[in-house]
Amino acid sequence: MRQSVLDPNWASFNYDKIIADRAEAVVNGLDRALTPPFGSGSRFVWLADTTVTQQCAAELLAQLERTLPVIPPTTVLLLTASKKPDSRLKSTKLLVKFEAQVREFSPIPPWNDAELVHRARQVANDMGVKLTPTAVEVLASKAGSNTRLLYGELEKLLLFARGRSQPLSPEEVEALASGGAQNTFKLADAIRSGDTSGALELLAGLTSRNESGIGIAAVLAGKFRMWLWVKVMVQAGERDDKIAQALELGNPKRVYYFRQEVKDVSLEKLQKTLPLLLELEASLKRGRDEVSTLQTKVIELSSLFR
Repeated sequence: MRQSVLDPNWASFNYDKIIADRAEAVVNGLDRALTPPFGSGSRFVWLADTTVTQQCAAELLAQLERTLPVIPPTTVLLLTASKKPDSRLKSTKLLVKFEAQVREFSPIPPWNDAELVHRARQVANDMGVKLTPTAVEVLASKAGSNTRLLYGELEKLLLFARGRSQPLSPEEVEALASGGAQNTFKLADAIRSGDTSGALELLAGLTSRNESGIGIAAVLAGKFRMWLWVKVMVQAGERDDKIAQALELGNPKRVYYFRQEVKDVSLEKLQKTLPLLLELEASLKRGRDEVSTLQTKVIELSSLFR
């Protein structure tokens, strides 16, 4: 969106991103939205992490009522929030009244390859980052379902590719993108193989790059749930197309690889992973030390498969 409305020559003058989790920050953003753009193109004001559609004091609501009707057509005002807007609030109703476009971005399951690739391609196009089709797949595998990581990696690729017309190659994306999600998938593979030392080594790499403990736990839980689903459906004699449909896979051929991954793993062992993964998530949310908590659970999980 930003790339489509800003003139690159004037972008530094006409683009504002404001963390709008306080009323003063929202008011500041609204004031900037009223400022005409410098040079050519439009002005783009992004109020990130805003809470105005969750709670809105009377003074801030009054400011919205004064500002929204007079925002010039040369300004794009973007509000983003982690929670769905509360349709009962006057502030939300006011935004709807002025024909605000509302888009919801639901998390994509980490095993839904087709949707992850589609999202990566769409965001890359929006940001003006040229990638070969295979490079898009590499990026999707590295970012996984972490949208913030996807945008961060694309910002990095955008800087690297500035001034060149040729799309980035898979090798360049492989070298530049951090691949936190992909390494968490490798961690899941090591656990499933009962390779405790390898799993701990992969975990150390993830934590040294400050990967979120909750994020690591979420990817592991998603991967093991998927393996459990596949194992249950394979033992029930379901066809690959039915399994693909249950897992929301865009490409049913992926089921073959998932079958291979769980071929030598018992259903009972996969079932035992879920309580441990729930304990891991609960411990991290209670504020337990991330590294030691993750290490303990990785040892317990991998011990199941030895």
